[in-house]
Amino acid sequence: MFLYVVNISKALAYLSSDPKACINCHVMNTQYATWQHSSHGLRATCVECHLPTNEGVLEKYIAKAKDGWNHSVAFTLNTYDNTIGISEDGARRVQNNCISCHKSVTSTLVTNSDKYHQFDDPGVATGRKCWSCHKSVPHGVVRGLATTPYNLGVKAVN
Repeated sequence: MFLYVVNISKALAYLSSDPKACINCHVMNTQYATWQHSSHGLRATCVECHLPTNEGVLEKYIAKAKDGWNHSVAFTLNTYDNTIGISEDGARRVQNNCISCHKSVTSTLVTNSDKYHQFDDPGVATGRKCWSCHKSVPHGVVRGLATTPYNLGVKAVN
């Protein structure tokens, strides 16, 4: 039974860095399609944004296993919302990766923060996330399961 579940779920694909592994579950087709047609589609993979990149290999696979378990439970038991959100841990990882990849821009923002943000803005004090302003990067502005009809032709290759 275990081998059957591993085979039918394409579980070994999750050990790779291939973004198509993310669409093994039909639930992620919208995220894949919107990423594929975004500015990040040619420059960054799902793994480069959503998993730890500046930590060790062990941390990367622990995060991957944790996310994989949470995703498989939510998708199997149908306990996710129509608009899929990111966990706090996932948001922290994505934020760290945004800052790391765009360090030349972010260092300029920090240096000139008095010109870019108002000091009375509560978002600055609580650590505003990059996507609070850059909402359409890299998954577009709409995030529902039905927002990309026919998923822009995205199909998993068997």
